[in-house]
Formats: sequence, structure tokens, C-alpha cells
Amino acid sequence: METEDNKPPHKGLKKGLYLIPTAFTAANVGMGFLAVLYSIRGFHTVYSNPDTSAYYFNFAGIAIGLAILFDTLDGRVARMTRTATEIGVQFDSLADVLTFGIAPIALIYSWAIAPTFNEQSPAYAFGVFLLFMYLMCGAFRLARFNLQATRPRVLIEGTPKVDKKNFVGLPIPPAAGLMASIVHFAPKPLNAYGEMGSFYAYLMMILLAVLGVLMVSTIKYSSFKSKGTGRRNLYLILLIAAVGMLIWLYSKYMLIILSILYVSHGIVWQLFSMLRPRKAEAEA
Repeated sequence: METEDNKPPHKGLKKGLYLIPTAFTAANVGMGFLAVLYSIRGFHTVYSNPDTSAYYFNFAGIAIGLAILFDTLDGRVARMTRTATEIGVQFDSLADVLTFGIAPIALIYSWAIAPTFNEQSPAYAFGVFLLFMYLMCGAFRLARFNLQATRPRVLIEGTPKVDKKNFVGLPIPPAAGLMASIVHFAPKPLNAYGEMGSFYAYLMMILLAVLGVLMVSTIKYSSFKSKGTGRRNLYLILLIAAVGMLIWLYSKYMLIILSILYVSHGIVWQLFSMLRPRKAEAEA
């Protein structure tokens, strides 16, 4: 029988540690919730007051960016404190569907698709279709990630092996982050740009299709889970501090640059991996 005298030390503290990753995930959900609300609020004034809409859309984009930060922290804290649980993994995936699936769809619809195209036009219908397919691809990407993380041995033959250093397919947070950074860079609704607004809206539709394909692809993306360990921690901390200060001073430029670099690095990596075997065969 366990008494106060022989009770294991720090048992209560250990239980409290399990709440920390969950708190970050809850903050992730909160940011997604606010992003959806402010996207709707911004759409109310896209025709009457584009400047007011720009304020709301910018806030929604920032909320998605903060959600990416919380989503990164909850997994890293769980690994550092060894408090990862099965329910935490499922809760994190459900949070990602809201914050990085539904929230960016609401933002892009309110900022680009709905203000630019007439509801009866084919372009409007195709834009809504692409938004839906982005959500479906993101949900499929999360389901595949959960399957690979929890039951790697029962995957069908031919599925890439689980690699903790890399993700299979573009993760949904960077996909949402790229769209949010674009809105943060130019928060005014696209109808405020006149005839060029339709051109920009078509570019966003192309981007939606590309991001959806990348999420369900087998292209590898670095997870950075192995970073922050070893003797080079000091250099990593200095790099994070420098990037953080640059984001604070030049957020419009730094966020979109970082988002583009991450989304494109997997494609570049895939191209190099395709060329390496040919080079080895040529040498042989």
C-alpha cells in the first residue's frame, strides 16, 4: 500500500507534465478558431471597406502562423518530457484539421475566391472545388501520418518506411503557413486590385492544387526532429534567435521566404535523389 512516506517523489509533477503538450495543442485549436472568425469578419467588409478587411485577414494569417508555432512546440515538449500519449497524437491531428485545413480554406475563400469571382461563374465553382480538394488532401495526409506513426508494420507493400528525420509528403502546417504568409504579405482582398485581382486569384488556385498534390505525394520533407541535440545546440540557438529577430522586424518578407523555402526544398531534394542513381549508373 502506498503511503505518504513511501510515495514515489515527483509523481504529481510527472502527471502535471502531461498537461503541457495538451495546453499547446489547445492553443493551436484556439488560433484556428480565431482565424476562422476573423476570416468571416473580414469578408463582411470586402466591398464596403477593403482596409478594414485587410486588418481582419492579416490577423487571421498571424493566428495561423502562431498555430504553427504551438503545433511545433507541443510535439517537441512531449518528446523532451517523455509525455507523448496516444490520445495526444489523435488530439493533435484533429486540431490540425481545424487550424491548417479549415482555417486557411476560410481565409483564402474570404480573401481571394469570393470577392473576385461571381458565384454563378465557373471560376468560382472551380475555386470552391480546389478548396475542398485541399481539405481532403490535408485530411488524407494526416490520416496517413497517424497510420505510419502508430502501426508501421502493417502498411501495405511499397509504402515508404517510417523515417523520423523526414516526413512523407508535405505536412499540412507548412502548406497552410505558405497561404497565411501570402495573406500577411498582402492582406487587402483581391477585389481591391481591380483586373489584376482575378489574375492573383487564379495563381492562388494553382497554388492550392500544387499544395494538395504535394501533401499526398511521397516526396520527403525534413522534420527537423533531430535538430537541437548534440554539441551544436549553441549554434542552433543563435540561429533561432537571429531568425526570430528578423521575423519580428520583417515579418512580411521573412515568413513568406521561409514558407517558400520549406515547401520547395522537398521538390529540390526529390530531383537530386532522382539524378543520383543515374549518375551512379553512368560511373559504373
